[in-house]
Amino acid sequence: MTSILIIEDDLALNEQISALLVHKGFSVHSEHDGLEGLHVAERQFFNLILLDVKLPRLMGYELLAQLRKTQQTPVIMLTAFGAEEHRIKGLSLGADDYLSKPFNIEELLLRIDAILRRTSAPLPQTHGNAQSDICFNDTQMLAQYRQKHIELTPIQFNLLKTLVKNNKSPLSKQYLYQHVLKREYSQYDRSLDMHLSRVRKKCVQVGMPAHFITTLHGKGYCFNADT
Repeated sequence: MTSILIIEDDLALNEQISALLVHKGFSVHSEHDGLEGLHVAERQFFNLILLDVKLPRLMGYELLAQLRKTQQTPVIMLTAFGAEEHRIKGLSLGADDYLSKPFNIEELLLRIDAILRRTSAPLPQTHGNAQSDICFNDTQMLAQYRQKHIELTPIQFNLLKTLVKNNKSPLSKQYLYQHVLKREYSQYDRSLDMHLSRVRKKCVQVGMPAHFITTLHGKGYCFNADT
């Protein structure tokens, strides 16, 4: 089910939009506070976020700037500020669309539909190993195993994708540091091991066999799914 996060401090408007979207068949989560909205957006997967600009504790612009550091979830900004400079600011920070209040509900639905049609295409397979059932969407940095979403940070996403693309080929720590972590390898740096451990744990949680990601002592790591 398509999921939408509403971050809007106007309780009546939030409830109105939420009820409408639920009636249309969407899964909806509502927040009324900017800081809490950011925490929810970072921890859960949503197909789209409706984001008010003027929010308690954390303004919508700042929330969007923080969100774009880790993910590319589509965002429609909702605001009473109709001036062109506010619209430009929102778009420059990474908003996908901008709707000024008061707005027509039908127009909101059309804009939601347009963004979802553009961003919710089937996730393309990145390798030919059908048995592993893993697919990636680079634009949204989403990974799935047998249609189950894997909650990954950007670094974890790139790490898993790199391993999968090189199926059955051992990748050294030096290689992964340079191509995933974007820095030189140090024998005292354990961050790669930490990321790999978390990737493996998250993959197992959605049903992937633990042996698909193996540690090769003295060599590095390898994704080894049967063909």
